[in-house]
Amino acid sequence: MSYSAEISRQNPSCFLFLIDQSGSMEDEIASGSESSTLANGVADSINSWLQELSIKCAKSEGVRDYYEVGVLGYGSAVGPGFVGPLAGREMIPISEIADNPARLDERTKKVPDGTGGIIEQPVRIPVWFEPVADGGTPMCRAASEAKRILQDWIARHPDAFPPTVIHITDGESTDGNPTDRLKELTELETSDGNVMLFNIHLSVKDSANTLTFLDSDDALPDLYSRMLFDTASHLTPTMRMLAKEHGFNTGEDSRCFVMNGDLVLLVQAIDIGTRPSNSQMDANDDGSPDDDDEHDGDIHPEAMQRDDWSGDSKNLR
Repeated sequence: MSYSAEISRQNPSCFLFLIDQSGSMEDEIASGSESSTLANGVADSINSWLQELSIKCAKSEGVRDYYEVGVLGYGSAVGPGFVGPLAGREMIPISEIADNPARLDERTKKVPDGTGGIIEQPVRIPVWFEPVADGGTPMCRAASEAKRILQDWIARHPDAFPPTVIHITDGESTDGNPTDRLKELTELETSDGNVMLFNIHLSVKDSANTLTFLDSDDALPDLYSRMLFDTASHLTPTMRMLAKEHGFNTGEDSRCFVMNGDLVLLVQAIDIGTRPSNSQMDANDDGSPDDDDEHDGDIHPEAMQRDDWSGDSKNLR
């Protein structure tokens, strides 16, 4: 296990989201004091993550291409999930994503009013990915498409920090047993290590027993949950550290696996799977400021504004 390659514009890494868009993703799930469908919750989580990644990669001259990102949906069809100007494309540099949201949605967020109270403030949220819930769950075909996409990406970036696949689903495959195809994803590798696969299973059932980052399948109830556990990668040391920040207990054998999660756990799992480390990305290895970043963090697109963001990724240069 290496996972130590520096992530730079010359040697970027990538994230590929593999998203279940079957009809059952229309089921409602609790989201704070309100309810949302699984499809809406997943779309909101991905759009928010894309916004944050765009900000983290922003420097004075614009958004730097430390990453390429893909979203592959599977339901009534299998294919790229971006909408708007990016529709139909598979792996896209983060700068192009930042510059090309499909639209900006008007929403409100609660903020302190300075006198001890809370007020609602309008915000504009960029949208790149729409909720979809239709058809079956062709997980085998989706995993095969993901393998093709990553094989091509690795051929172009053989020495990169390995790609990470975030697989989000709420049900069993309807086109066969996906075990071999999911394992084939984690057999792909760069010179720095194998592809990382997170299997995140969502559930709308309040009574469902939530299981996170297990180190064995002893507590798992059926063949389907064991399949998701067995095909998931082991957490890296950095991921275990991030899991601890979120309050999870993990060990050396813990897997990138969530069973019966809710939308809060989904956000936590995405954070654990997509944050290389905890130090400032505008610092050199010796802790000194990056010479060409006097105004790090500046970004002009209105859609990218977020007051509470602080960037942190050791490997980014």
